[in-house]
Amino acid sequence: MKRMLAVFRARNSEFFRDRSTLTWNLLFPFLLLLGFYYIFGQAQPMYKVGVLSAQDGYISRPVFMAVKHIQFIPYADLDSGLAPLARHQIDLLIDIDRAQYWVNEESRKGYMAEQLLAVKDPDFQRNVIRGDAIRYVDWVLPGIIGMNIMFSALFGVGYAIVRYRKNGVLKRLNATPLTALEFIGGQLLSRILMVVLVGLVLLLGARFLLSTLMLGGLGLLVLTMLMGALALVSLGLLVAARLRSEEFTGGLLNMTTWPMLGLSEVWFSLEGAPHLVHQISQLMPLTHLVQAMRAIMLEGAGFMAISDHLAVLALMAAVFLALGSATFSWDADGR
Repeated sequence: MKRMLAVFRARNSEFFRDRSTLTWNLLFPFLLLLGFYYIFGQAQPMYKVGVLSAQDGYISRPVFMAVKHIQFIPYADLDSGLAPLARHQIDLLIDIDRAQYWVNEESRKGYMAEQLLAVKDPDFQRNVIRGDAIRYVDWVLPGIIGMNIMFSALFGVGYAIVRYRKNGVLKRLNATPLTALEFIGGQLLSRILMVVLVGLVLLLGARFLLSTLMLGGLGLLVLTMLMGALALVSLGLLVAARLRSEEFTGGLLNMTTWPMLGLSEVWFSLEGAPHLVHQISQLMPLTHLVQAMRAIMLEGAGFMAISDHLAVLALMAAVFLALGSATFSWDADGR
């Protein structure tokens, strides 16, 4: 018992002396809580209505837009508004300038939103589209695959390199003809191959068990997964390039992964979230990976439709890899 208490006290002392880890464990939950309060702190609306208008600030607002408990979401053009309406992500789409609206006859909430519009603004012209609701399992599958790639890439590379450095493995490797570029390249290729294979297993397993949607090409999806894995593995290398503490590395990796989980539309859509949130989300590699996979699987998107996401992932991978290679240290002394 005395020996166990001695170990207990020693471990507690070690934890409290590691100020970076202690600060992270105390600060991060509050940051996460405040972030979700900012995004989702208000009461959720009963209906979501898309709005089309060339007028700045909706100068001629319909009476319908004064109804409470409805969230109005602006769209730049008709096509960008009809796509979520067909998938039941919004309940109605109104064009203020042309006094017309579109409703999905397959949507129950769309029917109720249409009745409210008919009462408040009966002069709006009716247009109908059709489209079945995408099951949540279909929508969330790309997010789960992306999440798995992110955790495997960041923690698989980050923790492994820091552990090698702390145990002296990297120092011994430095005494061999192996170059830093060769070591980093081997680590990246191994991890990328593993995470893509696991992602394919998830995809095919879900397809077999749950008949999930796969409207696009499998080859393009694999390319997207490779680019996403490359960007995330490179980010893991950058985080662990010079660190020696596994605890501090874990804190940094959590600080990297949790915001991406909340802002990259893994579990829920950011439709209607503040514009600043969308801007921050676009700075995260997981966002581009998940959005590209979702477009391929649920919309049958081709290469050109997701080329902007692939370009961003390639750019992020190049920047992370260049910075990680330039700052890479073989041993615990920073050399």
